[in-house]
Amino acid sequence: MFLRWALRSLVSRSRTRAYGLHSAACSGAPLTRNPAKIPKILYAFISLFTFLTIDMVVVGIWYKFGVLLLTVLGCRESYFWGACGFHDNRYQIHQDNSSREEPLDPFALVADELSMLADRLRSMVVAEVPKLSSAAEYFFKVGVEGKRFRPTVLLLMASALNMPIPEAVASGAYNNFLKDLRARQQCIAEITEMIHVASLLHDDVLDDANTRRGIGSLNFVMGNKLAVLAGDFLLSRACVALASLKNTEVVSLLATTVEHLVTGETMQMTTKSEQRRSMDYYLQKTYYKTASLISSSCKAIALLAGHTAEVSKLAYDYGRNLGLAFQLVDDVLDFTGTSASLGKGSLSDIRHGIVTAPILFAMEEFPELHEVVDRGFDDPENVDIALEYLGKSQGIERTRELAAEHANYAAEAIEALPESDDEDVLVSRRALVDLTHRVITRTK
Repeated sequence: MFLRWALRSLVSRSRTRAYGLHSAACSGAPLTRNPAKIPKILYAFISLFTFLTIDMVVVGIWYKFGVLLLTVLGCRESYFWGACGFHDNRYQIHQDNSSREEPLDPFALVADELSMLADRLRSMVVAEVPKLSSAAEYFFKVGVEGKRFRPTVLLLMASALNMPIPEAVASGAYNNFLKDLRARQQCIAEITEMIHVASLLHDDVLDDANTRRGIGSLNFVMGNKLAVLAGDFLLSRACVALASLKNTEVVSLLATTVEHLVTGETMQMTTKSEQRRSMDYYLQKTYYKTASLISSSCKAIALLAGHTAEVSKLAYDYGRNLGLAFQLVDDVLDFTGTSASLGKGSLSDIRHGIVTAPILFAMEEFPELHEVVDRGFDDPENVDIALEYLGKSQGIERTRELAAEHANYAAEAIEALPESDDEDVLVSRRALVDLTHRVITRTK
């Protein structure tokens, strides 16, 4: 009633000269010729505006009431819009924005821990004999220790699996429990790095390599015998650290990875003609040589935290697929990279007679390449012929696609982990997924 009275009052006043509609100031012809039309137009406009205002107020009240009711019932706000026949686009936009978040720097997230880990590693490889000590710490010295890819993965995995503490742990022992668990998981990272470096020292001896990580290889600088002994020394220190964990399942798991390293190297050295042509054989050998260590270490991180077999398997799957993707890209870079970026001579694999994924895919396109591979690559002419076929094939592209496929499997394993609303857990998982992209896009 009040609104109707206000509108009538406004319209009646507009019909007088109070608004000056008939004055010379209004020069528009339609207005001066038929001023009676103006109040009707104004009345219609004000009526529409008032109706919309009241309508929005009412809708707003009902919306708030609906959201409150759904909140009490434990439903999401998006259900309210769905019930009204609308799609809650705001939720979708939030989801899209989260997928386009700026990539993290996984290494920066654990930089402090990596620094402490590096210091502990240098202290762990000190030997009584100065010469052996110097050899053992050769690749642990500041400046040649690499990016610590494996420890980074393991420390992030430890954070990504940081689930609620079991009820059996008393509240007063909460901090001690966390510190002890993290220390044990850090120990896994240290053990993994020692095993990895030991395998590099032995590989360089077997391959008669001259460089590693941009500097002279240990066997080139100090000789094969000392390089082998240094590798053995690192393995022994890793075993001592592993035993200190007092977890038989973890000890057995990581001890098996050493067996896998030996098995993979032996497979590479003793391949028969048909095995050199087999992609399955190549992938199995690659798992033993590269992926077994990181996958088993990821699983060990989960086991130490007391996770279920399902969660431990997801951690293992992440490491396995990440390791395979890493090696596949490494095989590509052996053909496309330079000695400056890789820290070793380009084409080192094929010159050592090692057939990798790019050549295997090229052989599928050009069967005549089989004969060249069977002849071996001791003759530089055969290397040139193989490279010519590789250049005409899709070998490089298909290898990159296979690497991307395994990287996607690794990311899916992280996404399948139990849900968590802990910010540190979510950030660490994002970083692990980011690492899968870094692996397949790296240039060195």
